[in-house]
Amino acid sequence: MTMGVSGEVLIGGKWVAGNGSPVAVENPATGEIVAELNAVSKEQLEVAVTAARAAFPAWAALPPVARAALLRRTGDLVMERAADMARTMTIEQGKPLNEAHGEIEKLAQTFWFYAEEAVRVHGEIIPNDSIEFQSLVVREPIGVVAAISPWNYPAELIGWKLAAGLAAGCTLVIKPPELTPFTGLAIGRCLTDAGLPDGVVNILAGKGRDIGQALIEHPQIDKIAFTGSNAVGIKIQQSLSSIKRLSLELGGNCPLVVTSSADLDAAVKGAARRSFRNMGQICIAINRIYVARDLYEPFLERLAAAADKLVIANGLDNPAADLGAMASADPLTKTKDHLADGLARGARLIAGGAAPEGDAFTRGHFFRPTVLADCTPDMKVMSEETFGPLVGVAPFDDLAEAVELANASLHGLAAYVYAKHMDEMRYLTARLDFGSVAVNNVDAGIINAPYGGRKQSGVGYEHGREGLLEYFNLKHVRIRYDHPEGIA
Repeated sequence: MTMGVSGEVLIGGKWVAGNGSPVAVENPATGEIVAELNAVSKEQLEVAVTAARAAFPAWAALPPVARAALLRRTGDLVMERAADMARTMTIEQGKPLNEAHGEIEKLAQTFWFYAEEAVRVHGEIIPNDSIEFQSLVVREPIGVVAAISPWNYPAELIGWKLAAGLAAGCTLVIKPPELTPFTGLAIGRCLTDAGLPDGVVNILAGKGRDIGQALIEHPQIDKIAFTGSNAVGIKIQQSLSSIKRLSLELGGNCPLVVTSSADLDAAVKGAARRSFRNMGQICIAINRIYVARDLYEPFLERLAAAADKLVIANGLDNPAADLGAMASADPLTKTKDHLADGLARGARLIAGGAAPEGDAFTRGHFFRPTVLADCTPDMKVMSEETFGPLVGVAPFDDLAEAVELANASLHGLAAYVYAKHMDEMRYLTARLDFGSVAVNNVDAGIINAPYGGRKQSGVGYEHGREGLLEYFNLKHVRIRYDHPEGIA
């Protein structure tokens, strides 16, 4: 099965084979090894970082309009190649082809968005206490960025870092996920074909504990942009041997609050979509649901029915399926562990709980959308990020209790609310301690608004103007002007 792109890595403007150990890529829908590429060696990583450092001065000095033009061309090429790139993603990640195509479209939109933002970076003029002085605040690109991204959205999550960093004038070394490297390499082909100067972007294949860790510790890396688990995010902070800027987008364990005034059908539809889309492998997936007691049983009945109706399939065989395979055995194992823990602690299984039946599901990493009712805070599904097709549900008696339950988490990435009454919306949105709160919808992130977490869900922002500004340093320039000669 062809991946649609070679396994060569991008170093200093050249596409070359890695000199390190082989990395096998599995199709998670079939369990088959479909491709292999070589990781980069330590020497190749050094060449890549050196190339990024050497390319930085010229790229940073390039007029923003020129950087914007390259981003725009890259977005155009992504759209032209969307069908092939989506197929590559489905093969190595498992999501249905139509959903993969949608992700590639969002990648193109990310390049276009930051092409527009690149020319809108402004400084400030700050008054002084004397007219002889003027203070200028200037934004300058940070330098060389290491971008480390996960496998659940292998195009978008690279794109957020890549497009914003390039727009700001930074150069980058990108480490795509080990499970889904070919999607990242396909993005690199779009960049080089769009005319990217040598060394501005370097894309390295390999294991996170080897390549990612080496980039984190490298003295010539000025910023780390990482999306992934809390455990790895904490390890990144602990392992820094020099001062670096950090952008960390970490775990979710996101809550949904359904109030007594909610549109029940809309709430169920939203819950099913955001709990199970991409097999629950989303940082902003709904992991736990709190429902007003008077709606609790009707909500459970309808959510169980909605979960059972979702179509699961090999994403290539059925491009329009609701769900594909999970990306690997690890998230499936964690999902089963959270399910077993909930059942052992008294939860009630009302949907799913096993792999789908049929020969098509015997070898891949499949699991039915699963709903646990009567959950308590001590259960893993309610206190940890599952990152799988499992959601826990519990009742609440008043809004104060709902807020307490929702906020009783180390995570603070996103929360969701379904309510019709404005007073309920205002009360909840003001008190939910999360970086994003979506009301009567489950799309907490859009490209032109800031996206980031609180508490243990990370530091810094992606998306929007704020995501671009993460890639700049501020410089204060204070100037004293002499009075012009010959003027009284």
